[in-house]
Amino acid sequence: MSTPTAGANGSQTNKGSKHFGPTFSPGFTVNVNASKTTNGVPAQAGGGRGHAEALLPAPEFTSPAQVRNYCNSLRAAAVTLSIEVAMGAEILKGVLAAVPDPQGRAFGSRIRAQKVARKMNKAADALRDAAKNAAACYSTFQQEFEEEINRVRHRARKPQQPAINWAQQ
Repeated sequence: MSTPTAGANGSQTNKGSKHFGPTFSPGFTVNVNASKTTNGVPAQAGGGRGHAEALLPAPEFTSPAQVRNYCNSLRAAAVTLSIEVAMGAEILKGVLAAVPDPQGRAFGSRIRAQKVARKMNKAADALRDAAKNAAACYSTFQQEFEEEINRVRHRARKPQQPAINWAQQ
């Protein structure tokens, strides 16, 4: 039987060594591409906006449509997050209830799990309230600025075509 030779895969034989057979040391190269902006700060993927900011549009409120879009996006994100957090609270409660109680109480683990999950449920409730307040924000905006909105809306309408008066001949 012939001994293996050092190959492209990096395996080598250890002749005369008291080690456990051939060793493997792969050759690899790590390439790091660090892009920087003009001010020397490292650039982030997605134009510098992190994951949390990706849920909402930019807070530019130059038109009623942008106010509506921002409030609707905030409401939708808060509702989604509130459902996720409430689900997480239930999962957390189930996982923690399975941990044995150190004092051996009958329902000690369930009580402790409920105390912990209660805080996460409060967070889910706060997110649900945030969704309600986002919807109320746009409603209040419409009420408070109704005159300005209607003034602009009236100008934005297409001019009506003159109707033909068939009685005049």
